[in-house]
Amino acid sequence: MIIYNITTNIHESVHDQWMIWMQHKHIPEMLATGKFTSARLVRVLVEEEMGGITYSIQYTTDSKITLERYYKEDQARFQAEALKLFADKMLSFRTELELVSEFFQNN
Repeated sequence: MIIYNITTNIHESVHDQWMIWMQHKHIPEMLATGKFTSARLVRVLVEEEMGGITYSIQYTTDSKITLERYYKEDQARFQAEALKLFADKMLSFRTELELVSEFFQNN
């Protein structure tokens, strides 16, 4: 399993608008591409010197090949929309992660 992680710092002045957009439009549209099986939106619990609030959005996909298809077929339009809406009020970077193993507490 591959995790496509996008870490985003969003300015307080557009935070509420961004959260609505992320949860009701962006994440559902990312999942609708058929290239991701799940998404997780988590807040990063650290205060940034530059201000803003930081989140990590983690999309899971079955393979690096599927993620490459997303880059080729979909990424540009998703990035363009985010930049159009939030421009200089948002700073993001992306990380690709490969799940090696997963552990759960036995109940």
